Amino acid sequence: MKVRDKVIVVTGAGGGVGRELVLNLLSKGAKVAAIDINKERLEETAKIAKDKKNLSIHICDISKLELVSQVAKDIIEKHGAVDGLINNAGIIQPFIKVNDLDYAKINLVMNVNFYGTLYMTKAFLPHLLTRPEGHILNVSSMGGFFPFPGQSIYGASKAAIKLMTEGLYAELLSTNVHVTIVFPGAIATDIAKNSDVVMAQPKTDEKPAMKMTSPVVCAEIMIKGMEKNKFQVFAGKDSKMMHFMYKLSPKSAIKMISKVMAGQNL
Repeated sequence: MKVRDKVIVVTGAGGGVGRELVLNLLSKGAKVAAIDINKERLEETAKIAKDKKNLSIHICDISKLELVSQVAKDIIEKHGAVDGLINNAGIIQPFIKVNDLDYAKINLVMNVNFYGTLYMTKAFLPHLLTRPEGHILNVSSMGGFFPFPGQSIYGASKAAIKLMTEGLYAELLSTNVHVTIVFPGAIATDIAKNSDVVMAQPKTDEKPAMKMTSPVVCAEIMIKGMEKNKFQVFAGKDSKMMHFMYKLSPKSAIKMISKVMAGQNL
């Protein structure tokens, strides 16, 4: 689905990849309804945007069903229609093993990542089915198909998004709504800070375990995938590499990444 002149909803629009998605879509001639839980960050996105007349901002905690239902009504009323939905919002967990992770954090990660995506999808899908052409793009993670020690619950939430989206793709094959699942690799964003996760500070002479993809590049890859109606999109060389390694030998790949992450002191 070409995004020009379409109305696209973007969650997690207050920064990182979400902000770049908003700016990229506007530059391509789309109208955007930007959603985030953080009012200040969302207003900063609006301030940066050049095409302000085609942008609306909406404060919403997507983990709350009643708030999602209301924001969907508000956006459709504001723009008259919605053609696309990008479920980008997400948080990570502290780098803690399942045995030591408290239930409050487990519930938060699942509620934001999985249920937030599910609520948004169900809120807009009936409307999207009435449009000449619609598109749902859900963001999983390479952690959704490749297990990372210390991020098991985050990975589980993203794996749930993966399978739900693939099932949705199958259910909508005979409709006008296209479905895309995106697997970003390591992206240079503030997701740890925004998730209230404290990261170990690397030594000044220490090189990162893998090169990160910039949010600008990631957003462009995602929108290109959307415009080409791709089923799966791997954003970043690391995501493509991990996918290949996991298909080749899951057990060996898991052992390898476990050693790498153990050396990162996370």
